[in-house]
Amino acid sequence: MNEIEYGVMKTTKSPSRRGVLAGGNWIIDQVKLVDVFPQREQLANIRRQSQGTGGAPYNVLIDLATLGADFPLAAAGLVGKDPLGELILDDCRKHKIDTRFLAKSSAADTSYTDVMTEEGNGRRTFFHYRGANAFWTGEDLDFAKVKSSIFHLGYLLLLDSLDQPDGRFGTKAARLLAQAQAAGLNAHLYRRAKLVDDRGKPLDLAQLSEAIGEAQEVTPEALKSIESRNTRMQEAQTQGATAREEEHHPPGSASTEFAPGLRSPVAADAQGELGSPTAADPHDRRRPISRRRRL
Repeated sequence: MNEIEYGVMKTTKSPSRRGVLAGGNWIIDQVKLVDVFPQREQLANIRRQSQGTGGAPYNVLIDLATLGADFPLAAAGLVGKDPLGELILDDCRKHKIDTRFLAKSSAADTSYTDVMTEEGNGRRTFFHYRGANAFWTGEDLDFAKVKSSIFHLGYLLLLDSLDQPDGRFGTKAARLLAQAQAAGLNAHLYRRAKLVDDRGKPLDLAQLSEAIGEAQEVTPEALKSIESRNTRMQEAQTQGATAREEEHHPPGSASTEFAPGLRSPVAADAQGELGSPTAADPHDRRRPISRRRRL
């Protein structure tokens, strides 16, 4: 799968700022290990199941806390008024993550993903419920009062309110990143998207290298280009991907990716030289909530 994972919107960092504020998708992964992925109207056996963290801000903040980060960590977004929402909030507090901007919403339940993992080959199929994440606009954030030096946002295309059009910046997400930048934060964007050209054809290695270079400094114009590319990607998938999948992978069988993931790391300079982990898949850095320990 041809991907760029992170874009960085660079700015001059205020000396009084310190730490990471991460916002976006807050997800609980419900992982089921199945003996086989069934055809429609057939049965598969669940061998075992577990529960873990999901979503860009949740994974990043928990990873940093587990690594023993000695700078402030803060969460932003929405969870539901339900047991899963309480689980996320309790988990953040346990890891000393500030939750003042992680609010409870009555509009929808907490987001979750059912991850069906095949026992024999490790292939995974995801059934995702967007839930409260779809209603987060970021309007509750006052970046002038936020003390963090970094604002990390993800995932685009799974944040319905932030994916809405914006006349100046292209999308509401781009506007939110620009607001963070204007207030003096370094704005980091998690982006996972297949890259295609104007005709929907996957980019070759030279084009991908050029795209990676462009993505290192994300401006409002570059974000508009990213959203345009994502739109073309979706249109290409709608027109051609279904036919290709049905030809090579009949319904009920597991699909394979076109190419290995291409990664571009983010320099998460929260207090000096700290490298933030990267992942080719939103669920690759999943870890059971009940089994984590501080290093």
